[in-house]
Amino acid sequence: MDSMLLLHVMSELFPHNIRAIYIDHQLQSSSRAWGDFIQNFAQQHQIPVTIQPVDVEAGNLENQARQARYAAFLRHAQPNDILVLAHHQNDQAETVLLRLLSGTGVQGLAAMKEHDHIQTLRRWRPFLSLSRQQIQAWVDQLALPYVQDETNFDTRYDRAWCREQLWPLLEQRFPKMQDAVARTSVLMQDAQTILDEVLQQDLAATGSDNHLMLQPFLQLSAARQRQLLSFWMKGKETYRPSLDMVNRLQEEVIHAKADAQAALHWNGFYYVRYQQILHRIAHAAYTAQTLPQQQTLADLKLDHMLELSSGRYILKVADIGLSKALLARELTVLARQGGEKIHIYGRVGHWPLKKAIQNAQIFPWLRHTIQILLVDNVMLGVFTPNGFWLAQSDYCEVGGWQPYLISDVNHLRVEHNS
Repeated sequence: MDSMLLLHVMSELFPHNIRAIYIDHQLQSSSRAWGDFIQNFAQQHQIPVTIQPVDVEAGNLENQARQARYAAFLRHAQPNDILVLAHHQNDQAETVLLRLLSGTGVQGLAAMKEHDHIQTLRRWRPFLSLSRQQIQAWVDQLALPYVQDETNFDTRYDRAWCREQLWPLLEQRFPKMQDAVARTSVLMQDAQTILDEVLQQDLAATGSDNHLMLQPFLQLSAARQRQLLSFWMKGKETYRPSLDMVNRLQEEVIHAKADAQAALHWNGFYYVRYQQILHRIAHAAYTAQTLPQQQTLADLKLDHMLELSSGRYILKVADIGLSKALLARELTVLARQGGEKIHIYGRVGHWPLKKAIQNAQIFPWLRHTIQILLVDNVMLGVFTPNGFWLAQSDYCEVGGWQPYLISDVNHLRVEHNS
C-alpha cells in the first residue's frame, strides 16, 4: 500500500525523472505475480520498471533479505540517482522499539533518517512523518490498487509480532505513543550527530581508520573509549559491533599482557596490538602467510614497475644506487629464509636481517612479504613493506638506480580485493 502510493505520488511530481524497481525475493509463491502487477501498473502510467529477482541467503531472514535487496539497488543505481523509499511513521516507531529491545545505543535509536546515504546512493523517505492511517486514507481517496503481503501479519517475524500484538497493547495505555517514539528517533538523530562530531575529533587525536595509538586513547574516559572503539570498528559498514564485541576487544587485546600476541576477528578484520598501537587489518592481509615464490627479473628499464609481495615499486635514478649495467642482467628475487645478514649501504658492518626488520618495526603479519634481490648470489638489497634497503656491494655506484616503493602491501591487497 505505502509503496504503491509512493509510486503514484512520484509519477505525478516527477513524471519524466523516475523509474521503478521491484525486488523479487522469491520467498513466496505469489512474488512473481506481484512483479506482474507492478509491471502492468508501471506500463499504464508510462513508468520505466525493472523486475529484479534476488537470492536470499540462509540466516536471519529479514536481515538477509535486506542485504540482497540493497545489493540489487546498488547494482542498478546510476550516477545522481536518489532511492526513494516508502517508510512511514509506524515503520519508524516499530524500528525504534525493536532496536531498544535488542539493546541498541544512540545510533540504533536514531533509526531511519529522511535523507541519508548507503555507500554512494542517496536515500529519501518522504513519508516518514505520515502514519499508516493517513496513508490508508490517501490510498482509499485515490482508489489506488495494491497487493497485501500476508507476511506482514505473520507473527513469527518480530516486526509483524510487534505490529499485531505488542503495539495495540501499548497504545491502550499510551494513546500518543507512536508520535512520542517517532519523536525520540529525531532527538536521537541530533544526539548521534553530536556524538559523531566528538568521535571524529577523538579519532583524529588518536589515530586513523586503520590504527589507534593506545597512549592517547587510554587517556579518554571509559565511555569515550567504548564509543570510539565502536565507531572505529564500524568503519564504512552500516552497523556498529555489539557491546560484547567492544568489551572483548578491550579485555582480550588492548589490556592483554605486554608479551601476548592477541588478535580479535570481527566482520572481516583482525584487531591486533603491536608497539602500543591497535591495528585494524583486513582478513586477507593478516592471514596471508604464504611465502612468495622465487622470481627472475630481466630486461629491466628505468621507470619500469615491479609488483612484489611487499608492494609496488618503480625503478628510478638515485644519487647512490645499483649499477645501470644490472638492468641488462637477470636478477633473482627470493623469499627470506632466516639467518641472512645484510650490510645496509651507509651503515657500519653486517646486521642480521631479522634484527634490521625488528628495528624497522615492520609488522609481524607482513614479514613474510620481505624478499631479497640478488645477482650471482650477491645480495643487492631487500624489498620490504617499508621500502627497498640498498645493500653494500661492488654493484653500488653514483648515479645508479633503485626501486622506490609507491604503494605498500596493504594498498595492493585492497586493490586486488576490489
